[in-house]
Amino acid sequence: MKRVPIIATIIVMGAMAVMVKLGLWQLERADEKAALLARYEQAIALPALAPWPDDREGRRAMDFRQSEVDCVRVSRITAVSGRNAAGEAGWVHIAHCETARGFARAEVVLGWSDAPQSPTWAGGKARGTFRLTGQYAARVIADPPLAGLAANARPDPADVPNNHLLYAIQWFLFAAAAGVIYVLALRRRWRDALPS
Repeated sequence: MKRVPIIATIIVMGAMAVMVKLGLWQLERADEKAALLARYEQAIALPALAPWPDDREGRRAMDFRQSEVDCVRVSRITAVSGRNAAGEAGWVHIAHCETARGFARAEVVLGWSDAPQSPTWAGGKARGTFRLTGQYAARVIADPPLAGLAANARPDPADVPNNHLLYAIQWFLFAAAAGVIYVLALRRRWRDALPS
């Protein structure tokens, strides 16, 4: 008689159920991300300058809008790799600022250069595209560029990935593979248990 091991079967079925649940969750996330990207497309097309937001919910709603920040004190300027408006690789220079409204982690992406040496910029008003860079951090990509730098690559919602459908397919394949492997293992066990 072919016996199915109860505990092993429960474990495998539970693991498969978790993987399917994760796949379904990724499908939901794919829909949410598509809606978010559509909102970004609408935001970037709005011509009006929106005020710099102070709260987290306000910052989320501002992503890709045009805004202005008043940098009253520059704590430091850093350089990271990036591209200019023509697509050339080089250095993007970011001023880390304190603002008059007390938003401590405001950043201003001043512009692009082909050298990592930071320019001199004492602060002031910067306008451009607002981008959320973390849960509490935000920046404006200056347009026009500041401190004598060249223009950065313009922020594009199309550059924001939506990989959730691929992740969902991956989880479904994992679940299917677990099921197939378990069935094959059972068949082998039953075959090996047959009398010679």
